[in-house]
Amino acid sequence: MSHRRTIPVWMFLTLILATITTTFASEPVGKRHIYKTVGDRELVLYVTTPDDWKPSDQRPAIVFYHGGGWVGGKPGQFTEHSKYLASRGMVAVQVQYRLLDRKSDDPPTTCVHDAKSAIRWVRGRADKLGIDPDRIASGGGSAGGHLAAFVGMVEGSDDPQDDVSISAKSNAMVLFNAVFDNGPDGWGHQRVKERYKEFSPFHNVSKDDPPSLVFLGSADKLMPVKTAFDFKAAMEKAEVQCEVMIFEGKPHGFFNYGRDGNKPYYETVVAMDKFLASLGWLAGPPTLKAPSP
Repeated sequence: MSHRRTIPVWMFLTLILATITTTFASEPVGKRHIYKTVGDRELVLYVTTPDDWKPSDQRPAIVFYHGGGWVGGKPGQFTEHSKYLASRGMVAVQVQYRLLDRKSDDPPTTCVHDAKSAIRWVRGRADKLGIDPDRIASGGGSAGGHLAAFVGMVEGSDDPQDDVSISAKSNAMVLFNAVFDNGPDGWGHQRVKERYKEFSPFHNVSKDDPPSLVFLGSADKLMPVKTAFDFKAAMEKAEVQCEVMIFEGKPHGFFNYGRDGNKPYYETVVAMDKFLASLGWLAGPPTLKAPSP
């Protein structure tokens, strides 16, 4: 008699997410910094600066978290985004964070710890990085989008070694098909279980949340379109700006550089540019060239 091990659906989907993110990730660009040491492991982030950057600047910044279901992926997913935003005058950061064991159902505690530590490292060195500590956005895709929303919206879950006198709260959020609903009907609930209110940004909406821009494909199997609009409604009820853009027929990960002739990448980056400009962080129209037809 043969015995076949059945892989749970959530684990299968997680593996797909990790594969998609890794496939469309480039090598990270920018200067490499160690932002945290855990045991004998050094965690790094990559800082991309404009050509005319200097340490005394007061530029807006964005901190990117890669996707991959909390179990895979790498910082280079947002390399092209970082290069473009640097060309527009921002400082862009891509973060490495600890990944979960694919075979476990552990909650993403270490992931959120590292996400907050990275923001604190950036804000705590604003005078050396040439950035305005009150204009730091968080951005990310899928599980990385969860982390980007988490640092903007969820209190607590700080790494015990962090200096909590430095705020880990982002000042704006750019969420690429972020799995920010970890409740009973949302993605990732099998990991957070009854503790979902500790982890789920959707369940932590409050009036002090930063403005956000949400991208989602209508064919996304991990987050229904209704969830995005429910999130928008909750944010607006709390009197927080929230924009939602739905891309018809597009699946999870549609926004990545290199997909569909880069048309979705172009459209989402231009929208991100306009969102940041609406906050007064960027000046002038977007400069990204449209892909060839």
